[in-house]
Amino acid sequence: MSSSSAFLRALPKVELHVHLVGSASVPTVLRLAARHGALTVPTDPDELAAFYAFRDFAHFIDVYQAVNALVSTPADVTDLVLGLARELAAASVRYAEVTVTPVSHLSVGIAGGALADALVEGRQRARAEHGVELGWIFDTAGELGVDAAWATLDWVLAHRPAGTVGFGLGGPEIGVDRAAFAGPFAAAREAGLRSLPHAGETTGPATVWSALQDLGAERIGHGIGAIADPALLEHLAGHRIPLEVCPTSNLRTGAVRSLAEHPLPRLLRAGVPVTLNTDDPGMFGCDLVGEYRVAHEVLGLSVAELVGLTRTAIDAAGCSAELRTALHAELAAVDIGTAG
Repeated sequence: MSSSSAFLRALPKVELHVHLVGSASVPTVLRLAARHGALTVPTDPDELAAFYAFRDFAHFIDVYQAVNALVSTPADVTDLVLGLARELAAASVRYAEVTVTPVSHLSVGIAGGALADALVEGRQRARAEHGVELGWIFDTAGELGVDAAWATLDWVLAHRPAGTVGFGLGGPEIGVDRAAFAGPFAAAREAGLRSLPHAGETTGPATVWSALQDLGAERIGHGIGAIADPALLEHLAGHRIPLEVCPTSNLRTGAVRSLAEHPLPRLLRAGVPVTLNTDDPGMFGCDLVGEYRVAHEVLGLSVAELVGLTRTAIDAAGCSAELRTALHAELAAVDIGTAG
């Protein structure tokens, strides 16, 4: 392993954009498919790899929903959390905010209380067994409509598992008006949840503006579509609103044509706070070390800029003040001279 590779793996990290179901590794998905006798998800490794060859974003959503249907018991949920924690620890991630879509689990018959208990157990074991602290972002899928958003919020407020950070909006952006979700997001903010919607992943600046103005977004999931609007870039930079950028995800879903064309460097040059994330690492075959390597080797970010991405993520995280202080202290002790 080169000195730069060793440095990137050891660098203490924070991840703010990773979906629980999308984090499931190929072995985990194969076990779930075999366990539940799946008809739509392949149980052969080669066939599953082909299943994960996404044609476009809409096809990715179809595959995601098929895998999500495999998660049908509380034990499945806890298994996913522990599998993710294991991968995070291997990438030297100290804290991660994990996006969970409660309605998708409730709709397959998992009881509300049982879902909350499974997440709490997984979070406790992630800390004890892997040294990773987890927070939760509970999101609603835009294609399910506003009623599902209200149902999601009802579940969050009824159970509020330890580590709850924010309320999100995922799924397809095209044809899903962010402003339609203003009511649930206002109620979520009133209840003390941070507003953390996706926007500008496969659409342009208007979606990001709507997330800011209609949903009161404190961070933007993806947000790369903002690059087309200088006024929006100035707003994001001036108000220190971070983007949760996921390069490999954007490539795999067709949001960008190549990694070399990814707008991450231009966003940084515009002064926009950027964090680096994996999104759906199990489905995209990536980890956070690899995302840092892409940023360094393909997009040309310096080691100091990589450390800066981590610093931004620590500042943007919804963790406790004590953990934030500890994370900053650990990062400050990093010797960038060892990067080679």
